[in-house]
Amino acid sequence: MTLKKDLSHRIGLIDEIRGFAILCMVVYHAVYDAVSLFSVSIPAFQSPLMGLIRDIFAFGFIFISGASSRFSHSNLKRGAICFGIGIGMTIFTILFMKDQLIAFGILHCLGICMMAYPLFAKLLDKIPAPIGAALLAFLFILTCQISSGHLGIEGLLSFDLPDAPYQLGWLFPFGFPSNTFYSADYYPLLPWLFAFLLGSYFGRWLKNGNPPDWIRKTHLQPLAFIGRHTLWIYVLHQPVVYLTMSGIAYLLR
Repeated sequence: MTLKKDLSHRIGLIDEIRGFAILCMVVYHAVYDAVSLFSVSIPAFQSPLMGLIRDIFAFGFIFISGASSRFSHSNLKRGAICFGIGIGMTIFTILFMKDQLIAFGILHCLGICMMAYPLFAKLLDKIPAPIGAALLAFLFILTCQISSGHLGIEGLLSFDLPDAPYQLGWLFPFGFPSNTFYSADYYPLLPWLFAFLLGSYFGRWLKNGNPPDWIRKTHLQPLAFIGRHTLWIYVLHQPVVYLTMSGIAYLLR
């Protein structure tokens, strides 16, 4: 007899959004590999608009991960696994792909956010959701350029930060990279922790607010399936993409 996993408690929309976000990341990384590793000319990839699109999808992925924290049986365990895989990717890139080093990527960030979430949960629950969500959104916007050396939005209202924290060299996980720091995939805790915690408010509403059936319902099973396995897709897609492109490049020689 085959045992089927009970999916009745899942929110279909969360799985589908997560699945869509991870597919967008796969496409982005495929284009990145084509440009960076195989010298394919794609001028649009270097445009600021592409960077904005990348960050929008990353925000959606981290936001939904924060929402999912409300449904996890153990955020500590989930975060430790995620962070451990991130460290594994760091070691792999150090040994085999130094020019594509991932010092603190999205898995590192998500892993720490998940493990830290229980520390914030009780405090967040004491704050009315509209106020807490508005505060977190403000903090995200305030710190979204912190790795570039200032608070706020460049060109609108920004404040330069002192050089001291950036010169220490070890504060890069918090958004203070030194001049020599490099990470092909870089998602520091500031501002992304605020996006994660903001998502947890959405997750609280999904869990306790009796959302409409169209949110609970799964509309696209393949997309929802992808959304339930994003971690392994994220880990495995890069070697698959690289090997595929290497094969194509070999055939076109």
